[in-house]
Amino acid sequence: MLKFMRNKIVGIEVKDSNTVLAHGFLDDNIYSIEMNVLIDINHLEIRDIDGRWNRWTTTECKRAIPFLKEAIGLRMEGDFSQTVRKVIGRRACRHFANLLLECCYTAKQASEVLKDKFKEKHDVNNVTSENNSDKNVTPIISADMPDHSDTPFHDKPVSFSMVIDLHMHSFPASPCSSVSVDQLIKEAKRIGLDAICLTDHNYVWDRDTVEDLRQKHGFLILRGNEITTDQGDMLVFGMEKDIKGIISLAELRKEVLESRGIIIAAHPFRGFLTVGIQQIGLTLERAIKRPMFKYVDAIETLNGSVTENENRFTEKVAERLGLPKTGGSDAHEVSRVGVYATGFIDKIKDEKDLVDAIKEGRCLPTVFRKHAGLR
Repeated sequence: MLKFMRNKIVGIEVKDSNTVLAHGFLDDNIYSIEMNVLIDINHLEIRDIDGRWNRWTTTECKRAIPFLKEAIGLRMEGDFSQTVRKVIGRRACRHFANLLLECCYTAKQASEVLKDKFKEKHDVNNVTSENNSDKNVTPIISADMPDHSDTPFHDKPVSFSMVIDLHMHSFPASPCSSVSVDQLIKEAKRIGLDAICLTDHNYVWDRDTVEDLRQKHGFLILRGNEITTDQGDMLVFGMEKDIKGIISLAELRKEVLESRGIIIAAHPFRGFLTVGIQQIGLTLERAIKRPMFKYVDAIETLNGSVTENENRFTEKVAERLGLPKTGGSDAHEVSRVGVYATGFIDKIKDEKDLVDAIKEGRCLPTVFRKHAGLR
């Protein structure tokens, strides 16, 4: 039986108060590529870029490398993602385009923390010399934090009426996915989930198409959308508008309110367990002050594409802010479906029920696949 595996990793190295270097790595059963992107965090501009093929399919693949230089000078504004896909995806390679976007979005998240750090003259994390740069700081997110992956994410057993995977991606709606929507649904049914949400990147599923899928599989399928904003990725439910490219989170909030939908901050601290995190010095107090949390209705505290430590840190942030918590697999392949999910106290019949339940906090994230004894 054919199996597919894909790994994507982005790390951030802090060069100085104005510049970071994003290291991107993508590896699957077919391709393996690496990328270094030098980014001006004040202007969110690509200053330099280089790439390398480790594994390819044809000799034509290597011809993509010189075209990466055409991304120099691009800024993360307006239709940035569409520009990258046009300039790099078409001229060079769509795999490099996707990795470049991941590098840029991770650097942008890091820049928000870096800007605060370098402007706070009396902060305990302030670097006064090369010799004492980290002498007095213990970051809350740290690469050597213990892994408590067997610990429950809530204190007492909860009886759920339904368990739903709120976050997953299908091909071709999400080019980064390796699995069809039919495969996602079949796997969700097999492992005992009660429903799934299709949250492809900047993609609005047609209502009739989803209804046909429901009838075909005899399974509840709900529509969502993972939208790219200037403050990170957001899961949106209850909104029909098709948004392409990067939108400001404030503008997205207006659109969602008009639609009576909700916004969930997706993996808000993904990428912060990276090279140079000790220099970034992210703390809980800084994290809860991030502007994004003023615009969201809930926070995804269990996400299948980030580390256990990042999930735990996110849970602490949600607790401090008093925002509802959700879980989702962020599946891009069959084996990840239901790794994490969200349990609901009430029955969910449609997207309105989903929106209302999350707004009211009548749900909890849950470690589904592992606790169900599934592989």
